[in-house]
Amino acid sequence: MSTALAIAGVTAVLRDLLNDGLVNHNVSGVLGSSVTVSVLAPDRVVPANGTEASQINLFLYLVTPNPGWRNDSLPSRDASGRLRLANAPLALDLHYLLSVYSGGDLHAEILLGYAMQLLHEMPVLTRDAIRTALNPSPDVGTALPPALRALVDCGLADQVELVKLTPQYLNTEEMSKLWTAMQSHFRPTAAYTASVVLIEATQPARAPLPVLSRGPVDPASGRDRGVVVDPDMTPPVPLITAVVPPLNQPVARILDQLNLQGTTLTGTNRQVRWVSDRYAIDTAIDADPPPATGADTLVQVTLAAGLATTLPVGVYGVSALLVMSGETDPRETNRITVVLAPQMTNLPLNVNRVGTTASFTIQFTPALQDGQTAVLALGTDEFLPQPPAAFPASQLDFVIPDAPTGSLLARLRIDGIDSPIIDLSQPPPAIPTFLNQRVVIA
Repeated sequence: MSTALAIAGVTAVLRDLLNDGLVNHNVSGVLGSSVTVSVLAPDRVVPANGTEASQINLFLYLVTPNPGWRNDSLPSRDASGRLRLANAPLALDLHYLLSVYSGGDLHAEILLGYAMQLLHEMPVLTRDAIRTALNPSPDVGTALPPALRALVDCGLADQVELVKLTPQYLNTEEMSKLWTAMQSHFRPTAAYTASVVLIEATQPARAPLPVLSRGPVDPASGRDRGVVVDPDMTPPVPLITAVVPPLNQPVARILDQLNLQGTTLTGTNRQVRWVSDRYAIDTAIDADPPPATGADTLVQVTLAAGLATTLPVGVYGVSALLVMSGETDPRETNRITVVLAPQMTNLPLNVNRVGTTASFTIQFTPALQDGQTAVLALGTDEFLPQPPAAFPASQLDFVIPDAPTGSLLARLRIDGIDSPIIDLSQPPPAIPTFLNQRVVIA
């Protein structure tokens, strides 16, 4: 693969190809004047107060993704975006305008003919041509500008696919729009596409080991077992279908016992894995002892009080880990999203106003982490806390001027996640009621 210098490398090789062709065909002798090859924007080719010399200009006016290579080696990173799985190449097509300039009669047509013939005879930039153009002899190379000397290491000659040149048809409307956008006078022009340039990073990535065997080897045939098809609606591997908090709540809280429901969950060393991409958390919690009945379809885990400082409020991917009978390595189930919500621990709370100002402290769990936002909703109004002295913070102080009075339902919202406020423990047709999460201000 090539480096980021490959785009400039292609332009340099094409310019060198045109220069050599003009010398080999003695185009200067045919025209009776010197001819140069430039790679400038068209509005910079002709000096403002100068004479238009015989010149070929190659201008890179557009770069587009190559559709054939665009999805190669994907994905390049895992779902969290942190672990690099591969260095996916940046595949690009380069679009050029080949224009000719001259003040003499028929000079422009002669130059255009020679230039198009040269590119027609070199439809592929060979590795030797690239090395010759980008690796000049030592006595010449030391006199080159630093930018041209840097192109030696662009890797263009060693990329997997060679660069191919293809004439591109542009109708009069497209050509007119291009020259108008470049704010330059139109000159005889031909368009070409150079495809493909493969730019790849050199960052270290995960390198998985090759698979040695797909299951046990049959001693009679000497072949591995391969893929086993089990015609059954029940999967033969552990699977969880739901994570159910207690009391039918939609969110989990510290001290809750969660039920991971699924199939084929019988095993030893059972753990529950919690993963949060935002906080870079990946931790496994020991599951509760298996229940007397239903251990094959249920894994239970209690969020102990000690987790209040390690599992902040947020969204987690939860899966189960267990070692199945006859195996030594643990298996992991699929992941299910679980929301860990805050829980206020000192409610109901009675507060007496001083004048018209109410001051009180809300204690809660899990602790508030640096970077998280918190707000307290009392009734239908929201109030911001005083800045905590340090993080993580397990309590927040509130000072509310002109505080409303009465028994107000309270919700603590951290990063948009509210503490539970509705009692859903009674099944229908019972009507849900509010939990006794209140701040009484007198």
